[in-house]
Amino acid sequence: MLAKRSILARLVAVVAMACCVVAPAVGASAGRAPTPDPQAYVKYYVVVAEHQGQPENLTEIASRFLGGGDRSAEIYNLNAGRVQADGAGLTDPAKLHPGWHLVLPWDAAGEGVRYGQLPPGPKPTRSAPKPTSTGSASPKPSPSTSPGGPPTGSGAPSSCTATAGSSRRSNWAQLRLAADGAWDLSRGNGVMVAVVDSGVDGKLPQLSGRVAVGADVTVGNGRGDTDCLGTGTAMAGIIAASASADDTPVGIAPDATILPIRMVGPSATGRAMDASNAIEVAVSAGASVVALGSRVDLGDPTVAASISTAMNHDVVVVVGAPTKPVTVPAGGERSASGALLLVGAVGADGQLAEEYQQETVEVVAPGIDVATLGISGAGVLSNTGTQLAVSFVAGQAALVRAAYPDLTAVQVEERIRSTADTMEKGKTDARYGAGMINPAASVARQLDEERQVSGAQSGDGGGGGTALAVLLGLGLVAAGGLVFALRFRRRANGG
Repeated sequence: MLAKRSILARLVAVVAMACCVVAPAVGASAGRAPTPDPQAYVKYYVVVAEHQGQPENLTEIASRFLGGGDRSAEIYNLNAGRVQADGAGLTDPAKLHPGWHLVLPWDAAGEGVRYGQLPPGPKPTRSAPKPTSTGSASPKPSPSTSPGGPPTGSGAPSSCTATAGSSRRSNWAQLRLAADGAWDLSRGNGVMVAVVDSGVDGKLPQLSGRVAVGADVTVGNGRGDTDCLGTGTAMAGIIAASASADDTPVGIAPDATILPIRMVGPSATGRAMDASNAIEVAVSAGASVVALGSRVDLGDPTVAASISTAMNHDVVVVVGAPTKPVTVPAGGERSASGALLLVGAVGADGQLAEEYQQETVEVVAPGIDVATLGISGAGVLSNTGTQLAVSFVAGQAALVRAAYPDLTAVQVEERIRSTADTMEKGKTDARYGAGMINPAASVARQLDEERQVSGAQSGDGGGGGTALAVLLGLGLVAAGGLVFALRFRRRANGG
């Protein structure tokens, strides 16, 4: 009898031990979320010594992968200024060194086209001259996505006139949004946010280590990490600034990376073609969130086409709601994953900053008397503009993308909309859309349509709990069967 009890005890112990081993393993694997990769993924080609018996050149490569030699200028401008592994750089479209990694446009296709991260190489020490090849393609410079030191090179504008800001300071916007409530779950780590405006002052200590070199599409081969006007720097500060001695308000996503794309020169005017090129450069560089400044015209066909391209690559594009009738860009047939989020700016009293078109605003964010970061040591200033509200929403999108890397851009947009605080009487309003954004709620709240996926990822009621329940059930059934068999045998022997 004691032997039979010993067998039963051992069986129960084995089942219990298996449960203890499997349950943590299942929970750990279910709860482990992939870490976003902060480096850019691009299409590229590795130059070889010869192709079909002839030395390679850009015209031939463009014909092979892009369908026409006239697109060689696009390849040139994506690689101008990049220092290759051998220390040289592209200066002549007809002279390519074997082993060079050439970044290609997104529609490149054919044998030899690769997709992934470029290997690290020497930092650029000079700017390449403009291409000598001709063609109808517009210049699209290649930004560097590695945060750098003080800006140098020909990309810096020769004269600067910063946009005026008030020294009167109010942190009402940052206090109202309380983004720090999200930081235990997400700080935007690994997410690249492109700021398409006047560039960003990368020398500011509050942005140290957060600003990539970027690009200047107004000159074709310059950098984006300088700023003469200040509007781009103000946007970047709202998105990713760190705390400093002068009490700078911390950005919404302080661990995000800013990719500055300058499409506005010292004259403070922007061209539609430059805006279009800037958006496509941001997408090619791997930005998953694109914040468009106030000088980007949604109604321009070239801009609309570039926004559609971004949406076809699962990018969250954030832009101010239109103040005039326009046809809102949409993604193409290849993708329903990209998102265009139209934002309205409000003041502390809920007053709208501009007269936006009715029923175009999807969410609102602070944009009147907002504390922003000034350029060239100006410190913290107070500014007004829809582009500031765009920046708050772009920072929030970075928080969500870092917290939920498996969500599409459309799902990120839905999180931002569905967690917003309604502005009037608990109802969606034609003027305010879903209401004031709520960064903490957008990261922490579990949405019904995501419950199954997020449960599986976190292990709360997901696959880990199910596996454990099944394992325990099987163990109890086995133990119960053994007890029944022992009792049956005992009765048979006793009878």
